Amino acid sequence: MNLHMQRGKFAVVLLFQIALAIAFCFLSTEQKREPHGEHGSNNSTESGASVNQDEDNTQFADHAYLDVHTMVFVGFAFLMTFLKKYSFTAAGGTLVFAALIMQWALFCQQIMFGFKGGVFPVTVEGLLEADVMTAAVLISFGAILGAASIEQVFFIGIVETAVGCANLYLFTNVLQANDVGGSISIHTFGAYFGLASSAGLRLQKLHKPSPNVEPLNGSSYSSDTFAMIGTLFLWVYWPAFNGALAPNREAFERGIINTYLSIAASAVTAFCVSSLLHKEDKLEMVHIQNATLAGGVGIGTIATLVSAPAVAIAVGVGCGAVSVLGYEHITPKLAKLGVLDTCGVNNLHGLPGLTSGVLSIILFAATRDPALARLAGQEVGGQALRQLFGLLATLGVAVVSGVVTGFVAKKIFKPLKPEEAYSDEKNWVLPEY
Repeated sequence: MNLHMQRGKFAVVLLFQIALAIAFCFLSTEQKREPHGEHGSNNSTESGASVNQDEDNTQFADHAYLDVHTMVFVGFAFLMTFLKKYSFTAAGGTLVFAALIMQWALFCQQIMFGFKGGVFPVTVEGLLEADVMTAAVLISFGAILGAASIEQVFFIGIVETAVGCANLYLFTNVLQANDVGGSISIHTFGAYFGLASSAGLRLQKLHKPSPNVEPLNGSSYSSDTFAMIGTLFLWVYWPAFNGALAPNREAFERGIINTYLSIAASAVTAFCVSSLLHKEDKLEMVHIQNATLAGGVGIGTIATLVSAPAVAIAVGVGCGAVSVLGYEHITPKLAKLGVLDTCGVNNLHGLPGLTSGVLSIILFAATRDPALARLAGQEVGGQALRQLFGLLATLGVAVVSGVVTGFVAKKIFKPLKPEEAYSDEKNWVLPEY
């Protein structure tokens, strides 16, 4: 059964928005600040210290919210404008898609983490966590950008949000794993859910290039320049993303410092490795747009735990190099297998996310430092196994649910025709050139 309306394709989206509005009628109007989810642990034993710490944490969470919000709605949007005739959807489509997903993520997370007595509060912390989950969905969006229909994208995004929130609950509340920067539960989950959805849709087979159609799965000089705006926004604000949900101020500051050092090192490394791999010693813009950010993902899970600046720099160097190598060698192999990865999310989010997860296992297994427990907000003993189980569970949930969601989307919604892929013409009124 294929559902494909020539007109009113956004009608279902509007109905979903109205349904969300009705659902939010049952929310508490009292804007209480009650920590929940992975960051709900309180590290103070005295009531006075507890109140002061909550107020302190609230202040930097409020400031970090605007930074993360900018990353989601500006950074991700412009980063995906590299396609030469798909910039309207990359920027404008990200706005409407993320705006809807953010509300849905807020609802799902509050139901799972903050539902008490039939109502749940809406706080700035809740909005921040909803934005973080929205980032995971936008990462998946990057894998199928330009090759899936609008109906398929919204369907996949809505399903992924619910699954992602459930996985986050499993990761933090059941397995009690630590992931302050979201490298496992957000980046790794989003990347491999997106790739699995691409496999379920078999996009590469659906969109074999036609000799009579201009190849649009590529960039232009101007579109790549616009995409660099997204890179710069993400690069500048990434420290806030990794530190925003830290359990205390000391951890917050350490997360900011480590993320900056790691992402700076990955930026330098990406330029160097990109040039070294080119036969004429030139730079590839796709590497510069993405691999320069890999250090931010690679340090995420351990951003608040690492005490040596040299470690953060080393992580950045490694992830920058791995990301560039992924674009050169892994992305083409995935394409041959029929798994489309339009934005290379495996290289920016998947591989560095896995690296961060593995590093967290090693870090917790190699140390018994009590200070590490305080920074993590959890006990060190046995934490390495929790990290391992959390990483494996996230990968399993992402791949299985992604394949199923992509396959269902393919069966329910009619795919794009080859001439409609990577083109704004089907969905936008375009100006005349």
